[in-house]
Amino acid sequence: MITARGRSAFVIVAVVVALLAGVLEYTRTDSIGQSAAAFAAGLIALAVAGLALSLPGITVPGLTLGGLFVVAGILTWTATKRPGIIWAVLAVEVVVFAVWAWPWLRSLRSLPRLGTAWLGLAYWFLGIAGAVLVAHWKVAGQRVAYAGVFTLAVLALIALNSTAGRRGRDLSVGMASGILLGVAALLLAGSGSLFDAVRAIPDNASARMMTDRFWGGPGLFYHPNSLAGLMAVAGIRIGFDRAMAWWQRLGVAALAALVLSICESRTGFVFATAAAVVHLGLVLWKRNEDLEGIDRRWVSVATPFVVLAIVMTLGGGYGWVLKDRFADNPNDVTSGRTDTWRQVWVDWKDAGWAEKAFGDAKTSRAVVERIDDGNPVEGPRRQLNTDNAAVGAFRRGGVLGAAAFLLGLVLLLWHAVRRRPDGTLPAAWFTIGALAVVPTIATEDWLIGGTNGAIWLLLAAGEARTLLHRDEPAEQPRQPEPALP
Repeated sequence: MITARGRSAFVIVAVVVALLAGVLEYTRTDSIGQSAAAFAAGLIALAVAGLALSLPGITVPGLTLGGLFVVAGILTWTATKRPGIIWAVLAVEVVVFAVWAWPWLRSLRSLPRLGTAWLGLAYWFLGIAGAVLVAHWKVAGQRVAYAGVFTLAVLALIALNSTAGRRGRDLSVGMASGILLGVAALLLAGSGSLFDAVRAIPDNASARMMTDRFWGGPGLFYHPNSLAGLMAVAGIRIGFDRAMAWWQRLGVAALAALVLSICESRTGFVFATAAAVVHLGLVLWKRNEDLEGIDRRWVSVATPFVVLAIVMTLGGGYGWVLKDRFADNPNDVTSGRTDTWRQVWVDWKDAGWAEKAFGDAKTSRAVVERIDDGNPVEGPRRQLNTDNAAVGAFRRGGVLGAAAFLLGLVLLLWHAVRRRPDGTLPAAWFTIGALAVVPTIATEDWLIGGTNGAIWLLLAAGEARTLLHRDEPAEQPRQPEPALP
């Protein structure tokens, strides 16, 4: 989106903004060293923004879809005590998605064919039924709102992929750009503590135990695991597409090494590792010569593993990959997740038949509360996510939600690996992303969407494009950039 004439102006703006970040940090700390570090961090942030806006094929719908989901996810941590702001963003999403999803009924016919729809939407409708059956009307109403937002988002993907004449508009590029702009905003907001041992954090109990991890900065925070996940999926979309320029792919690889290191996210590291391994496997698989965008050059195969090596060494991964996050729960590399999953099972056994079948109906997002959550025994209790997509679907949708999750996962993986009628395979990035996300099911909810659903939505875009175009002639591949130096 940045034209040749606009590059010089962007560079000037970037330097000015970075200088302002440095000046602001100096007024706060009265330290030239801290000011210089903030200036450097600001330059990195603006470079990421420049990379995001340089991607070929960015569309306004793709950029808006990805950007709105990233904003909603960030606000769940930034505006935790001001839910009105989050609902305002969701209201904007409803209007935008409703316009792009038209005609709704025609798009609805394709909805059940998408595995990502079963993964990220089914449990909302099951949860609505469960709340109605136990007469929790407020919860049912809130779930109707959530279900409407996320269903319209997928319907928009379907409509934009099905409209005649839009075959060449790949929404995933714009969505990846929106994700990178979100990463850039967080880096800029956190420029004052990016290179510090103790970083700025939001005001909540879980964050206070993780000051060594990067959350962003005052006014703009995001959980490090979620930030690392966004970086991993953006890296997959850009880094494994040979149509991207070599410097864009190299730039996103360097950014991935930085973000994974400062976030100290085990789940993000697993996501990136799985992607590297899957890419290697696809390169070695001789039957996938026509996998769209696959790059078999040794530099492309080696780069993801170099990133992982940097994270483990210079990024300090050797110190945090198996680290116990919480002192009161030693020898638990899941950071208390197993206790939460156990509580989900206990709550399910104690629930009535309606909640057993359709999911917990006490709160709109079916959060989990347990006594040993780190707060005093007398409370208040922390509202915990399940941090496991399969357990999350079970919690939110009951037995039927777990079945829907399994069906959706099977459909997603099938669409990621099967050939089209013309014999071609899906885009390499989609196949890699769908397979690589599977290990992260064990410790994150991001495959079942929600306000933190940018990863889910990007995979949904890849699946919609693959499935809805399966009967059309294969696209002519874009001309690759010159070989990596």
